[in-house]
Amino acid sequence: MLNPVKLLKIKSAWERFAGNHPKFINFIGALQNNYLKEGTIIEINVSTEEGKTISSNLKLTKEDIELFNNISQMSRE
Repeated sequence: MLNPVKLLKIKSAWERFAGNHPKFINFIGALQNNYLKEGTIIEINVSTEEGKTISSNLKLTKEDIELFNNISQMSRE
């Protein structure tokens, strides 16, 4: 069962994150509306201050898309 207090903390943290990184939030919105389809490959690269880089990728499944849609619907409620 979800703890309502923890959900409120997560919501508050997400709102701060969105306020600090509005371009990233817009990017995610554009992805969801246009590009997140079954078979799409998402690649993530992280670069540290020291110049080290780590990368990973994943191929979206039907279940992944359903999860994203459910999360999106929850965030609108």
